[in-house]
Amino acid sequence: MTLVEAALAGERRALARLLSLVENGAAEGREALATLFPRTGHAHIIGITGSPGAGKSTLLNRLAREFRNRGTTLAIVAVDPTSPYSGGALLGDRLRMRDLVTDEGIFIRSMASRGHPGGVAYATRDVALTLDAVGFPIILVETVGAGQAQVDVARVAHTVVLVEAPGMGDDIQALKAGLMEIADILVVNKSDRAEARQTVSALQAVLHGAPPAGHHGPAVAEAGEPEAFVGGWEVPILQTSALENEGIAELVDTIEGHRDYLHTSGQWGRILKRHARAEVEAWLQRHLLLLLEEHVGEARLEEAVGVVLRHEQDPATVARELLQTLWLPGEK
Repeated sequence: MTLVEAALAGERRALARLLSLVENGAAEGREALATLFPRTGHAHIIGITGSPGAGKSTLLNRLAREFRNRGTTLAIVAVDPTSPYSGGALLGDRLRMRDLVTDEGIFIRSMASRGHPGGVAYATRDVALTLDAVGFPIILVETVGAGQAQVDVARVAHTVVLVEAPGMGDDIQALKAGLMEIADILVVNKSDRAEARQTVSALQAVLHGAPPAGHHGPAVAEAGEPEAFVGGWEVPILQTSALENEGIAELVDTIEGHRDYLHTSGQWGRILKRHARAEVEAWLQRHLLLLLEEHVGEARLEEAVGVVLRHEQDPATVARELLQTLWLPGEK
């Protein structure tokens, strides 16, 4: 039995090994993902993002429990920050989810961001696709708590849940041009705190000033498509207390409602199209970097850096000349 066959048969150790190959970008992992890809496109991927200290991990823990109580199996992808010094990651989310590990209906995968600034790792989408292919209907993706830079989760998830904590004050206004615009559901966690009402009011003011329709925008039929459901998704503001397990059932109801909206409005197919384009573009960049490493080499790159450092040529010209080494004469 191959590793892919074993993973499809439900063997957790085989799945863990397969995910390691996929995450590391190994040739065997890419081949396996290519084999599995026709099986993808069925899971509902839910991104959990927000500022550090908002209680994302505790909330995700409660969400997982609620989904399990409803009879749904699920996978969790927890992205942890990478140390800028060692390149390693604490993978603390696995520690914070100890009570979920024994549940056979939940698969947890912790992975390092490896310095990627968008709140998710480069391989997060590949890992999610693999989990989709082996049959998990729900995939929860928790991003690194890094503020506005976490917008890349919108390229992975169908539903983005933005978690905020009371006491943000004027900082919420700064979110308007970043995380607020990718959110499909806003959650004020730790709602038992006195400042919770003020935070909800601040979020409502931002939504009233520039009402978003979630990171997918309003449903509008594209050329050649049937007329879409009229209107967009009205982003709700929910209050939860993950520690007290309050508001969790309502949050899951809203997540499921958003999934239903995506299917009813025709947005689900558009999301898949946008995700597919983003993935092709991302792989083009990754392949180009690999080609540059192969054909340019470290020595030539250092030489190019020296040319810029000495102000002999500008960076754009130097980069263009390096790119030209990727094509043979007559093929430019």
